[in-house]
Amino acid sequence: MKLDTTEYEVKMKKSVESYSKSLSVLRVGRASPDVLSKVTIDYYGSPTPINQVAEMKVADARTLIINSWDKSQMKAIEKAILASDLGLNPQNDGSCIRIIFPAMTEETRRNMSKQVSKMGEEAKVAIRNIRRDAKDAIKAKNKASEMTEDEAKAGDKQVQDLTDKYIKEIDAVTALKDREIMEI
Repeated sequence: MKLDTTEYEVKMKKSVESYSKSLSVLRVGRASPDVLSKVTIDYYGSPTPINQVAEMKVADARTLIINSWDKSQMKAIEKAILASDLGLNPQNDGSCIRIIFPAMTEETRRNMSKQVSKMGEEAKVAIRNIRRDAKDAIKAKNKASEMTEDEAKAGDKQVQDLTDKYIKEIDAVTALKDREIMEI
């Protein structure tokens, strides 16, 4: 019986997607609505992401403009941004909120690069854990005589090839984000 690696590949793909999404939230000195994706406001009693109560657009490379559809929520949006750990200083003029992203210093860039590398390592660990689960399944099937020795070796190789593929993807995403951080 040949090993079906589909479920492991789906899990690895989700790990890479999750890693990419977590990188998009990092503030890298360039205006991006993604930075505020995890910030929520209390919108009539329920926590609601800002992008669901306001339009966010990039005015220039360092300025993000937020226009609330409900002008009574402008203070709540401003408070939520200030309360977040993003280190942003929103400027509310009553009709819109402007966020000016400060330029990153060399030290900040290095620290951000280290953070990206650490997150990349964590994503690789997640991929390796999926590989371990797959190899455990192969061993269990081999021990239960559901799989021959040759099929087990082929399955191990297949799982290792998948692991290598997704580790390379994580490395590529990390390198891209690192380049983006250092160029700004």
